[in-house]
Amino acid sequence: MSYSNFTLESVVTKFELEKTESIGIFSEIEPITPSDYLTTGLAKKVPLAAAIGTEKARSELIVADVLVELCEKFDYRISFFSGIDFNVDSENDLTGVCDFLVSLSPGKLFLEAPFIILVETKKDDPKFGLGQCTAEMIAAQRFNQEKGNDIPCVYGATTTGTEWQFLKLTENNLQIDIDIYPIRQSDRILGILASMVSQKA
Repeated sequence: MSYSNFTLESVVTKFELEKTESIGIFSEIEPITPSDYLTTGLAKKVPLAAAIGTEKARSELIVADVLVELCEKFDYRISFFSGIDFNVDSENDLTGVCDFLVSLSPGKLFLEAPFIILVETKKDDPKFGLGQCTAEMIAAQRFNQEKGNDIPCVYGATTTGTEWQFLKLTENNLQIDIDIYPIRQSDRILGILASMVSQKA
């Protein structure tokens, strides 16, 4: 079993999480105006990614651009990894490949301090990735504990590229924002991601 085999119900049960679902957990966070480069790029790439319709296209044409913009906003004091093996606890099925991991370290040669997990859903609805995302968040939490990283919250996002949904894990308390944020609100998406970097979300 790997991350992708978890449903939201199975991961909450297996790891005895306290789950809350609320509207607009991240809705009050200040938006961040995207750069002209990102705005122009999304205007060109979102229709193309939607037409191609594959996870790989959404990853390369939309999600990666948003994460590059996030790194630039923090002067590359953070980094992100794409498609890496993240095998943390095989006995508890916390193994597999992660779509994207954002790290609170600028290092790019190996993962040091994961705190945002981003999962691309394989169906056209972010909620289909909630179980996998939560399992990867638990793995990131355990990874940080083992490495002595003082990161109180681990965050998650599931996305189709054009729609984004966000999560927060503090100890065994899982919060899910049931609002869906469309990519046309890239300023709000960037604001939420930036607040996660600052551990203020």
